[in-house]
Amino acid sequence: MAELKLSESRDLTRIERIGAHSHIRGLGLDSSLEPRAVSEGMVGQTSARKAAGVILQMIRDGKIAGRAVLLAGQPGTGKTAIAMGMAKSLGLETPFAMIAGSELFSLEMSKTEALTQAFRKAIGVRIKEETEVIEGEVVEVQIDRPAVAGAASKSGKLTLKTTEMETVYDLGAKMIEALGKEKVTSGDVIAIDKASGKITKLGRSFSRSRDFDAMGPQVKFVQCPDGELQKRKEVVHCVTLHEIDVINSRTQGFLALFTGDTGEIRAEVREQIDTKVAEWREEGKAEIVPGVLFIDEVHMLDIECFSFLNRALENEMAPILVVATNRGITNIRGTNYKSPHGIPIDLLDRLLIISTQPYTEEEIRKILDIRCQEEDVEMAEGAKQLLTKIGVETSLRYAIHLIIAAALACQKRKGKVVELEDINRVYHLFLDVKRSTQYLMEYQNQYMFNETGEGEDDDVHATVF
Repeated sequence: MAELKLSESRDLTRIERIGAHSHIRGLGLDSSLEPRAVSEGMVGQTSARKAAGVILQMIRDGKIAGRAVLLAGQPGTGKTAIAMGMAKSLGLETPFAMIAGSELFSLEMSKTEALTQAFRKAIGVRIKEETEVIEGEVVEVQIDRPAVAGAASKSGKLTLKTTEMETVYDLGAKMIEALGKEKVTSGDVIAIDKASGKITKLGRSFSRSRDFDAMGPQVKFVQCPDGELQKRKEVVHCVTLHEIDVINSRTQGFLALFTGDTGEIRAEVREQIDTKVAEWREEGKAEIVPGVLFIDEVHMLDIECFSFLNRALENEMAPILVVATNRGITNIRGTNYKSPHGIPIDLLDRLLIISTQPYTEEEIRKILDIRCQEEDVEMAEGAKQLLTKIGVETSLRYAIHLIIAAALACQKRKGKVVELEDINRVYHLFLDVKRSTQYLMEYQNQYMFNETGEGEDDDVHATVF
C-alpha cells in the first residue's frame, strides 16, 4: 500500500529585505542634541549629525518655513544615511518626502509640476474634528433571531454602563452586524461613533479579568469609563496637501492616490485648497505640519529647476528642504557656467551647508560590524581586520558589498564563520574601481572606442591614485 503523504505546512512570515540603510534607526543623538559615538546605526560624522539635530529641532518647532540645508561630501560619507536618520527621528506624523534629482526628468509631467507635487507631499495638515461618541462597558448583548429565515430582520438590545450610569439601546440590523464583526461580548469596553456607527473595541474591563482561566497575549485590559455614556471627542486626521490636491482635482481622485496616476493638477485647484486650509487654521480646525523634502543627487537638476526652488522656498507653505550632492566645482546642468556643487550661487546663498568627512579606519570597522550584524553574517576577527583595511584603501561601499559575497563563499566551503580565505577569494573575484582602472590602462587598446591619448595618460593616473 502506498504511503500517505501529509501536505507540508509553513509559517507565513513577512520577508524583511535588507537595504543599504536598513540598519539606521535615527540620528543617534542624546536629549541635549549631542551625538553619541555609535548609536541607532550611525557611526562618526559627529559635527554633521549635531547640525542635523539642530535642523530636526527646527522642524519639530514648526515655526520656520522654507529653510534649505545642503549635505555635501565625498561619495560614501553617509549623506543619505543622515537624511534617513532624520526621517526616522521625525516619527510618523511629520511628512518626509524623498526624491532623486534624476527622477524629475522621467515623469510624464513638467519638471516644475513634479517639484510642486514633491513640495506638497512634504507639508502635512492636521484636521481636528469633534464627534459624538458613546463609550461604555458592555453589560449584556441580546440578539433575537427570527425562527423562520427571511420572515423578519434581526433585532436586539445592548446594555452599556459607565461608573455612574447604565442604559439599554435598541439595535438595528446594521449595528448587530457590526457587533458580530468586532466579536463584542459582555465585559468588553467599546466606543461607538454616532455619526458613522463605527464600533471600536477599546479592550476588556478590569472587573471581568477573572472570567476566564487563560487569556491570549493580545487581550488588553482597560478601566470602565466614568461620567456620561455620551461624550464629545476631538478626532485628529493627518493628511498631506498633495493628498488633498489629488482628491479634489478629479472625480476619482481618491483612487488616483492608490494607482499613482495623479497627472498634472491645475493651479486653481491648489489656490482654492490653500484658501480653505488658511480658513481652517484661523478657525482652529486645522494646523500645518511642515515636513521635510529630501532631494538626493541635487546636481542632476537643471537651471530651470534651481530657479523654481528659489521661488518655492519663499512661500510660507514651504517645507524644510534638504538636498545632498557629492560633486565638487562642476557645470550647472543646462548652462556652461561652473559653480560649487553644481548649484547656482544665488541658491547656495540660501542653503545652510553641512559637510561630511571621510570615515577613519576605526569608524569603518564599526560600520562593518553593524552591517555584519544586519546581514546576519558571522565573521572572524582577522577577516574583519582585512575587510577594514580593504575599506580604507578602496571604499567603504566596496567593503560592505564583500560581506555577503564572503558569506556565500564561506557557505560554499561548508564553513560557519567567514575567515580570511573567504575575503581573499571574493577580493580577487570582484574588482574595485582602482584595480578596474589599472586593468583598463593596461589593456586599453583592446577595447572599442578607446579615446585615452598618450598625453592624457598621466592625468588619468593622477585622478585615480
